[in-house]
Amino acid sequence: MAHEIAFLAISQAHQFMHWLPAALRLAAEPGVRVTVLVSSNAGQDFIRSYDPEGRLQIKRLRAPAMRQHGLFTPPPRVPVLLLNARLIGSYPIIVTTEVTSSLLYRLPSFRSRMVQIKHGAGDREGGYKRKHAHFDLTLVSGVKDKQRLIERGLANDDNCVVVGYGKFELIRQTADSIFSDSRPIALYNPHFDKKVGTWARHGRQIVRTMESIPGWNFVVAPHVKLRGGPAVRSDAGHIVIDRGSTRSIDMSYTQAASIYIGDASSQVYEFIRTPRACIFLNFDRIEWRTDPAYAHWHLGQVIENADDLPMALARAQELQPQYEPVQRRLSAASIDQAEMPASERQAQAILAFARGGHAE
Repeated sequence: MAHEIAFLAISQAHQFMHWLPAALRLAAEPGVRVTVLVSSNAGQDFIRSYDPEGRLQIKRLRAPAMRQHGLFTPPPRVPVLLLNARLIGSYPIIVTTEVTSSLLYRLPSFRSRMVQIKHGAGDREGGYKRKHAHFDLTLVSGVKDKQRLIERGLANDDNCVVVGYGKFELIRQTADSIFSDSRPIALYNPHFDKKVGTWARHGRQIVRTMESIPGWNFVVAPHVKLRGGPAVRSDAGHIVIDRGSTRSIDMSYTQAASIYIGDASSQVYEFIRTPRACIFLNFDRIEWRTDPAYAHWHLGQVIENADDLPMALARAQELQPQYEPVQRRLSAASIDQAEMPASERQAQAILAFARGGHAE
């Protein structure tokens, strides 16, 4: 009897990158049938681009037709879940990276068991929600997340498993250049949460400062969930502003950049997979040094004014040796590296769970 496993694709596409490796690995297992339940045409096309052999069965979900839905503007999750609850609940195992789907547990007829792959590896407190506690199994990228989930009463040692970071397996080598010259690239990656992100209050000032800095190229790529904020544009040839493209989520920018400039985004941990210089923007004078939500600010320089950015860039390579040991230590805690690929670790944990065994 085949194991039926369904993956929910109802979020923005950046989350797809965290479950696709596991889904593709499971689909190659004998006796396993993997179905992806997707809520938009754009999402379906994106998933197929990583599955040209068609190993994944794809099934479209019903969704409200309120607007044109894109990779980063999917149909609203709650209506999609409620409209398709019977279909979703027909699969014994559901895998998801988002937590809204935990509402299905509240439906009297829902009997499926749910696996959450926690996406990202950041430190922000918003990454730990009460909804995490509802899932039958949670897969995390490193010991940091496991410890924090357990400390908050959102998981326990038996239902939370460290499996590494499958997204790294989707890195594509591309010949396309972001800029036509060979100047080093600095990536500015503000978070969407206005409470901790810098874009809404300081984005325009940061870009204007970048326009005046010679010798550098800048990619300004806010988190794809960021909505609103200043409509910043720049005619400077050494600045690219990307408010939402596949390059924003497929690690093209974190691979190409020499320096990371940020606030609270977990992409910093993707960036320091190869230790490199980081600069963090504390323009709102946050008391961050002992706050675990800002643990990643120990990975590089922290500046408090846009005027400090040119000097921080100039000193970054000189100062990097003092930050590299911290980067390696926090990276290892956030993203567990092992000889076995993360996708295989994810697949093994999900299969053990599906068979009723202990997911290890």
